[in-house]
This record gives sequence, structure tokens and C-alpha cells, in this order.
Amino acid sequence: MRPARSVAAALTGLAGLFLLLAIPEREPPVAVAPARGGAFTWNRDAYWRALEARYAAARAGSAAPGDAGAVRALAAKLESVSRLALGPEAPVLDSIETTMFELGPDVALHPALLGDYVALHGRWREVVKDASRRWDVTGAAARSRLYRTLYGGRAAVEEAMLQHPGSVAPLFLGKGEPSATPSAVVRGVRVHSGDILVSRGGAPTSALIARGNDYPGNFSHVALVYVDSATGAAWTIEAHIEVGVVAAPAERYLADKKLRIMVLRLRADLPALRADPLLPHRAASAAFERARSGHVAYDFAMDYADPSKLFCSEVASTVYRERGVTLWTGLSTISAPGLRRWLASFGVRHFETQEPSDLEYDPQLVVVAEWRDPDWLRKDHVDNAVIDAMLEGADRGDDLAYPWYALPFARLAKGYSWVLERFGRAGPVPEGMSAGAALRNRAFSDRQRRLAAEVAAGAARFTAERGYPPPYWGLVDLARAAVQRKKVAADYGLQRPQDRMGRREVPVLTAAISGTPVSAPATTPTGSRTRPASAAPRTPPAAPPRRAPRTGGTSGSA
Repeated sequence: MRPARSVAAALTGLAGLFLLLAIPEREPPVAVAPARGGAFTWNRDAYWRALEARYAAARAGSAAPGDAGAVRALAAKLESVSRLALGPEAPVLDSIETTMFELGPDVALHPALLGDYVALHGRWREVVKDASRRWDVTGAAARSRLYRTLYGGRAAVEEAMLQHPGSVAPLFLGKGEPSATPSAVVRGVRVHSGDILVSRGGAPTSALIARGNDYPGNFSHVALVYVDSATGAAWTIEAHIEVGVVAAPAERYLADKKLRIMVLRLRADLPALRADPLLPHRAASAAFERARSGHVAYDFAMDYADPSKLFCSEVASTVYRERGVTLWTGLSTISAPGLRRWLASFGVRHFETQEPSDLEYDPQLVVVAEWRDPDWLRKDHVDNAVIDAMLEGADRGDDLAYPWYALPFARLAKGYSWVLERFGRAGPVPEGMSAGAALRNRAFSDRQRRLAAEVAAGAARFTAERGYPPPYWGLVDLARAAVQRKKVAADYGLQRPQDRMGRREVPVLTAAISGTPVSAPATTPTGSRTRPASAAPRTPPAAPPRRAPRTGGTSGSA
């Protein structure tokens, strides 16, 4: 009897411990929306669909030869406009924007025009960024113009690109901004110490980060380039969710999955750089030494003003701010209530911050090069569309739920991670992330992947029926339908068990919010609502999103 009582007591104790560990976490506080925030809206849905209809009709008939003259005419207009002192609301900029979008269907029909169209967008971007040096970029008019040009123009270009994926040149070389800092050639591009890389990863949360603010964008991660003046070796300094701030050779940075990368460089004529042309190298050197000299934890709160912990954007902004250069002249704002609620559940506390997607709008920086992975551009757009639809659901009250019985296991994993961290190693739940946040992240990622698979299948059917892939707004329509089907199934208890609970295994976060496994650092361990129609699939128009979708996230190594 005594052994039986002992076993019963042990089982009772384990059951009690399990139930104790299953006590839900308190709901995290959700900070108020920034006072100056407000989501950008295109309000041009009918226009985008009219462009698609024009493209479809031309495909069905006999399309006339592509008119290279129209592209050359717009290029000439841009050159004449570049000599004018224009404000952000100048009518001529609206005219150029409309012409750029109108050219999209023609370019989609005639791939021979694609190279010139890409170059035209690059020049349009340069003209507007040069003009913006005289604008108040914290104002709504300037911010809107920069967004419409850079994000909207890229969306138009990628619509045409995705119509002819075999004709896409992965690399676009932008402005060759001079620099006095050490340099190295990486994948055909000469990068200088102090350059900033913004990129997009392939994980679900990478899409969330990229779309994650009032001006949804294309990038989810920031890294700072350091070039050793003695050896010429190129390194990157980054903040990874799993291990904090690290430095690694540039090739290791490139080995992590990237759907797109942009190289940004400070303008050589900035007063701070005129006084000290080596300032970018000094900033990069300081970041490199800090990464090597001790552990700097990841900043889940996204507090860009506190350098004791760093998220990816802060790696660059902190060292430049210490040397008199303030990046992100127009701070990112996150206003949507559903998005703020979801991000708060991941640990975000600041909704006026520095999102990776917004750095390209800073007039102090020029675009040196932009690289896309043609094979993954479609995935980029599908993921964006799904995120937009999910965030619309978040505004309606959708939660990131996880099975109650998973919490005890996640808390044990968190304790194990805490022990590993004491020995300088990373555990299954990142430092600074709670067990509940890890489970919500896994629930989010699983849900997004399932929806993306449904949207990809729907897009394949659309293509088979119509002869061309759905444009971005078509992808969003498919994503909304998929989200609604999941909701109806959940309401009526028709979901599969794995859809209700996540995965069969205990859903503890191992790849962190970025969803991208990170290799060990090379040195001491130590980022529609109603809305889109913008990014775009490989089809017609070349237009941007109907409304800039929302999202954002814990800017990680995505």
C-alpha cells in the first residue's frame, strides 16, 4: 500500500505543479497609439482594378508593340523636374506618379521594356529623395509623397517583374555616393564601412515586421556594415532575437534567407560628414567593438531611446546618434488597435519607434543598390497579402490563442533557457521573451503559413483560369476569403485539431520572432488594414496597394 500511496502522492504533486504552471499570464498592457499616427490609405481601388482590366483585355487581343518612347518621355520629364525646387504636394509629382502607374500594364505586356522601367523608378526615387531634403519629413504631406514614390513605385515595378520572372535582373545599382571609408566588394556591390543594409527575411514574422506600421513597407531587418581597414574584410553587425547583438562576416549575413536587400549610405555632403568624412567608419567600428566586447540583449520593447538593449534598427541609429547624425528623421508610428494588441503580446511597448521599412525615406540616405531574389518575389507578396488580411482580423478582435496545456512546457523551456543564458548560450525561448509570447508567436506563424498555402493554391487556380497571376489586390481578396473560412470553421468547431492547437509538438519558440534560425555569431556573442494593392504579384498594372497595410513587429533578424 505504501508504494501505491507514494506513487499517488507523486502523481498528485506533478498534477498540481502542472496546473500551477498552467496559470495564464496577465494580459500585457497595450500602449496608446502615437498622437501623430494615422494609417496611410491609397483610396484608389477602382483605379488599380481598371489597370488590371486594361491589361487583361490587351492580353486577350493582339497587344501592340511596346512603346519605348513613353518610357523615354517620362525619363526626360524627370530630368527637367529634377532641376526645380518642388514641394511634396507639387502637381507635377502627381502627374509623374500617374504616368508611372499607367506604364505598368504596357511593361507587363512587353518584357523588353522592363529594364528601362526599373531604371526609371530608380531615377524617380532619386529625384524625390533629393527634393525631400528641403521638406519637413515629419509632416504628413512629405511622408505621404516619399511613401507613394518609393513604396508605390517599387510596387508598380514588381507587378511588371512578376509577370516576367525570367526577365528580372536581381541587382539594381543606384546612386554611386562617394565615401572615404574602407570598402569591400560583396556580391558585385562595393560596400563601405558605415553603410546600412535593410533586408526582408522569409519567415511569417518578417512579413509582419515589414508591414508593421502606419506606412506598411518591404523590409524587416537592419544591419550595419563594418569593413576592416587592415584586412579589407566586410562584416555586419546585427541584433538577433535569439542572441542579441552579434558581428559576423558579410557572407554569413547573406547565407541567412533574404528575399531582398537594399544598401543605404549617408550623403557625403551632410555637414557631419564634411567635418569628418570617416564618421561612418567610426560609427561602424564602435558597433563592431561593442558586439565583440560583451553581451547586448535584444530589445523586445522597441525603445529606440534606451541603448542598454538593442533591436535591429538601434544597432545603426545608436552609434550614429552618438556622433551627431540622427537617423529615421520621420519616426515610425503604429496606430491600428489590433496590431498594437498583437505586438504588445510579443513584448512591444513603444509604438512610435524606428521600423526597418521606414529608413529608406530618410533624406540623409541614398540608395546605393537594391537586390531582389526573383525566385522568392512571389512568396514575398503572398506573405504580405496574408498579413494584411490577418491584421484586418486583429482589428475585428481576432486573438493569437494557444492551447492552455502548452504553457507549462513552455515555462519549463523558459527556465532551461535561463540556465543556458548564464553560460553564454541561447535557449529555446529567447532572453527577454516570456513563455506566453513564445507560444503566441508560434501560433501566429503557424496560422500565417497555413493561410499562405491556401492563398498560393488559389493564386495558381486564378492563373490557370485567366492566363496571368493575380495582382496584389487579388492576393488580398484570396487572403481575406481564407481568413474568413478559418473563422467560420473555428466558430462552428470544424477546425482540425492541429489548427486549433498549433503543432502536435509542444509549440515552444525556437526560431524566435524572426522565424529564421541564426547561426552562432562569429565573434563573442556578445523589422491591409483595408488596404493593399501594393506590393504585387506578377501581373498587370504596376500599381501599389490600395491601402498601405499594417503591421510591424519586433524587428528581428528577419
